[in-house]
Amino acid sequence: MKKVVIVHGWKGFPENCWYPKTKKELEEKGYKVSVPQMPDVNHPKLSLWLKKLKEIAGDPDEDLFLVGHSLGCITILRYLENLSENQKVGGVIFVAGFAEDLGKGYEIIKSFFEKPIGFDKLKNKSKYYTGFYSDNDDRVPEKFGNVFKQKLGTKIIILHNMDHFSNKKRIISSFPELTDEFLSMSNYFKGGRNK
Repeated sequence: MKKVVIVHGWKGFPENCWYPKTKKELEEKGYKVSVPQMPDVNHPKLSLWLKKLKEIAGDPDEDLFLVGHSLGCITILRYLENLSENQKVGGVIFVAGFAEDLGKGYEIIKSFFEKPIGFDKLKNKSKYYTGFYSDNDDRVPEKFGNVFKQKLGTKIIILHNMDHFSNKKRIISSFPELTDEFLSMSNYFKGGRNK
């Protein structure tokens, strides 16, 4: 069975924002979907988040799909870096992803950026990368998608007025664009073009 793991962001939790509805929509299409509670969300540490993702993902193969939101994206990148040479996943979707230290005010997540990301190794870990960004995200502006596009060939989709895809001022409880993109990605593989 094809498996999806959604990795929430800093201070996130499985019942937050669009995660429950996306989980339900993908389960209705026959996927096994997990949205694990990552450890110590107020003071996240890469080692703990990586351990949790490895535990939930199990034995990675092309039936495993990963969706990351904000800090969940760098967690996924670090996870992919740790796969053996012949291991790969089916596809990856980044939501408001960033691959560099955000600097002042973000010191608490410094452990995720202690070494440069090995993008060359990551190119072969998934044949399909998509990134979603919002044109009014004040935390991770759409320019951060350029790194993913240049280094991984990530397909970038810019959406209007979605903030950080989770916002205390406006709850984003539905993310149909992500579900549609995920199903397109899955159909891509069903068509045999990933061979």
